[in-house]
Amino acid sequence: MTDLGDSFRRAVALHQQGKFADADRLYREILRRRPNHFDALHLLGVIALQTGRTERGVQLIGKAVRLNGSAAAAHNNLGNGLRDLKRLNEAVVSYDKAIALKPDYAETHYNRGNALRDLHRHDAAIASYDKAISLTPAHPDAHNNRGLALRALNLHAESVASFDKAITLKPGYAEAYSNRGTALHDLKRYEEAVASFDKAIALRPDFAEAHGNRGISLQELRRPEAAVASLDKAIALRPNFGEAHANRGNALRDLRRYEEAIASYDRAIALRPDYVEAYSNRGAALQDTKRHDEAAASFDKAIALRPDYAEACWNQSLCQLQMGHHERGWRLYEWRKKKAVPLAIRPLPQPLWLGEQGISGKTLFLHWEQGFGDTIQFCRYAKLAEQRGARVIMEVQPPLRRFLRQVSPTIQVIDPSETPGGFDYHCPLLSLPLAFGTTLETIPSDPCYLRADTGLRALWSTRLPPATRPRAGIVWNGSSTNRNDHNRSINLEMLLPLINYPADWFCLQKEVRKPDAELSRGISGLTFFRDALNDFSDTAALIDLMDLVITVDTSVAHLAAAMGKPVWILLPFNPDWRWLLDRDDSPWYPSVRLFRQRRIGDWADVIDRVGIALNSLFGAS
Repeated sequence: MTDLGDSFRRAVALHQQGKFADADRLYREILRRRPNHFDALHLLGVIALQTGRTERGVQLIGKAVRLNGSAAAAHNNLGNGLRDLKRLNEAVVSYDKAIALKPDYAETHYNRGNALRDLHRHDAAIASYDKAISLTPAHPDAHNNRGLALRALNLHAESVASFDKAITLKPGYAEAYSNRGTALHDLKRYEEAVASFDKAIALRPDFAEAHGNRGISLQELRRPEAAVASLDKAIALRPNFGEAHANRGNALRDLRRYEEAIASYDRAIALRPDYVEAYSNRGAALQDTKRHDEAAASFDKAIALRPDYAEACWNQSLCQLQMGHHERGWRLYEWRKKKAVPLAIRPLPQPLWLGEQGISGKTLFLHWEQGFGDTIQFCRYAKLAEQRGARVIMEVQPPLRRFLRQVSPTIQVIDPSETPGGFDYHCPLLSLPLAFGTTLETIPSDPCYLRADTGLRALWSTRLPPATRPRAGIVWNGSSTNRNDHNRSINLEMLLPLINYPADWFCLQKEVRKPDAELSRGISGLTFFRDALNDFSDTAALIDLMDLVITVDTSVAHLAAAMGKPVWILLPFNPDWRWLLDRDDSPWYPSVRLFRQRRIGDWADVIDRVGIALNSLFGAS
């Protein structure tokens, strides 16, 4: 009969050569002859793990360690099997036993780090990776996975350094390049992120995840066509890649290819029925096409799946407000404070005021939170707070401070560089409609709650030609940093037909983008002031000298409307929530007239209708 020792040595040799079936047969033969042969049990279990029979492997190795608990390698391998079965806490216990037996066991420290990372115990995982690296410095996987744990802790710069170390040790490490790209994306270093994904893809052209993440970074770079192409490649490589379908929908939204975007979200949801982000973004795309009831249903589905999902609650608030359902809309609008990039958050010790407490005799600190137009629109509520007996301190953006001091002589207006002093309650400006229970019928719509400074108006009057014809101010661009700017802004060339109407035309925007600046040099009928507009007080003085303001949806629209000037606002097909739906007036501003796109992206029709209105007002061009 063959000696057991020779049989075992032959089994191990076959095992090491990857001849698992032959090794498995020999280990079983040894166990038939000696059922408690520890090494055969252990290694038969390892083969089971290696060939995807994880439950069986854990059973065999578990039996082995019960026979002999002093073998560190067996505890390590048992931990690996338990981790594969998602029995993570048991896996950590096994790794701890291995380390107790062999403290310098670098691979076990690394494996323990992986299990801890799976348990989201990222600090502890990093400590395990650090120990593995101290024992085996040239351990690229430990550096890579340490980077993943650091990223999970939002230590993105440190995670990039860890991925860099992994790549230095293993220059062909595609996964580390891809992970590095995601960390660079987190740092908003999108160009570098794309370059890192490109390197991962060059090393591994079939790396679907790298193609998908590259698409996300390209979208942040406002290259949606390239983003779609990258995401298409990811999907071609992995058709059931739900995240890629969802992100493709996001890029298609930026291209205003809304029906295709909805189809992409639908595919993502079909692949993952609990995909709350896809439901929420699908709702936004439906809202883009003015299918508001369907949009609301999609948002509600996301919220039902994850009631604390702030992005869906926020999106639903915008949908409800746009439909005029203010009671639910304002309540959900508070979720903006819990978004991934929160709005209106101030770490103040004083309590938030949302209307529940009486404020007579109290000091209320109101603070700005979003854009200039939002501050102009909602500063009106400061006077309502005064009417309830509060002493009001209102913080606004520096370019608005001088102008908004006029809201009330008894309201202290400060900017963020100033300390508000003692106060009892605080409230962000856009929470005031909720605090005051604003509905569509109770919007405080004073037709002229802001005025230009008389001295500045007189000064600006000297800079304008004599008023022999009507004066019209125009604005065609908002801030280029606004994510929705591609929908709301127009290029100057499209507005040129309006300048032919018999009026003196003035540009009311300070910043003129380079293509428009080049075009403006050849325009004689439009006067620019650019840097002469120091802040909103100057802009207000210039507006006050106008007979009409024509503008896209920017802060100037709010400023002119708050001053009671006739304002014609040019709106995209699905505009901001505050302009509601299918009406040409605004309950917020009595002097406003709205010109809406009737088809997505069709500004030409809007300009034609503005021209007809100008013809009625000023006469033929």
